[in-house]
Formats: sequence, C-alpha cells, structure tokens
Amino acid sequence: MIPISPFLLGLLLLLVATSFYAFNNTGVFNQLKFNIASVKQGEYYRLITAGFIHVDRQHLLFNGFTLYFFGDTTLYGLGIFNFSILYLFSLLAGNLFANYFHRNEPYYSAVGASGAIMGVVYSSILMFPEMKLAFIFLPIPMPAYVFGVGYLVYTLFGMKRQADTIGHTAHFGGAIGGVVCTLIFNPSVIEKSLFTLVLLSIVTVVLAFILFWRKV
Repeated sequence: MIPISPFLLGLLLLLVATSFYAFNNTGVFNQLKFNIASVKQGEYYRLITAGFIHVDRQHLLFNGFTLYFFGDTTLYGLGIFNFSILYLFSLLAGNLFANYFHRNEPYYSAVGASGAIMGVVYSSILMFPEMKLAFIFLPIPMPAYVFGVGYLVYTLFGMKRQADTIGHTAHFGGAIGGVVCTLIFNPSVIEKSLFTLVLLSIVTVVLAFILFWRKV
C-alpha cells in the first residue's frame, strides 16, 4: 500500500462524495456535466463542475487509482498550492479543448476528472523521467517518457477514430495543460527532461499532422 498525503486523500474523498451524490441525482448530474450546447449558451461553469462527477463507479475507480498512484509524486515536486493550480488548469484545459474539438456536435457531453488527472500524470513524467511505468493492458515496466509517448499516440488515434466513449480530447488537453504548468512552476524540468519534451512535441506535431491536417 502506497502512503497517501492528507491533501490528496481529501481530493479523492471529494471526488467520491460529489460523484456518488450525482449517481443518485439525475437532475444534478445533467446540470453539472460538460455539454457543448450548454456551454455555448453561457453555462461555462460546466467546464469545471464536470470534473467532479463521473459516469459510474468503474469510471470513478479508474480515475481515483490513477490519481492515487501519480498524485503524491506531482505534489512532492510542486507543493500543494502549485499542484492545486495545475489540477484545475488541466481540468479546464481538457474541457476547453474538448469544447473546441467537438464544437459542431451540440449533443456531445462528458464528465470525469480525466483531464485534470492527465495533467498530473504528465507533470509527474516531466519531473521524474527516470520512473518506471506500465500500461494496465501491458504490465511491462518502461521508462516514463516511453509511457508518455505511448499514451499520447493512443490518445491521438482515439481522437481521430472516436470509436469509444473515452474522452480522448479532454485527456489530450489536460496533458498539455499539465506540461505547461510544470514548465512554469518547475522550469528546471526543461534541462532535466529536455529529451522527453522534444520527443513528446515531435510525436504530437507529426502524428496530429498525419491524422488531422494531411490531405489524403
């Protein structure tokens, strides 16, 4: 069992409490979720509130475990105040990017803390590139930068295909938000993780060009 800080435990309990409350209150769930049409009508609060509710217990459990494993690492590297800003900024960045990407889909809706948590994950990767990580479906330890690139590729392909119910756009926007905040709050990562930064940037630009902008 990995020890958990009181701050991170409080954040996890908040996510559990708000999510379970929404599970049992359809009206509250619909009022808080992210929805393209509602945001266009000026309900911008949904860009934040959607990050504190989840579709179901499995969705909450997956996000909770991810935050549990990466949260204290990022918290250690940034401190409570900067971690809090990164978490909220990544949440907002994820939903803003989803709002732009799906702008012509008025019925598109999403919930979950995934954008914020992806910001935490990529912040952790930048600050501690020597970590060994593994995918759930591929439990083979690999360098953090390999994990980061692999998940980025998976996310970009998911955005292109849109063949599942995973919020890939929020994941991508949240990851970018986490990287930006980390560079601001801990600029030493530019030197420490220059290879990782360059690799992530090249993969993002090249793959996005191939998937979304290249004329075929």
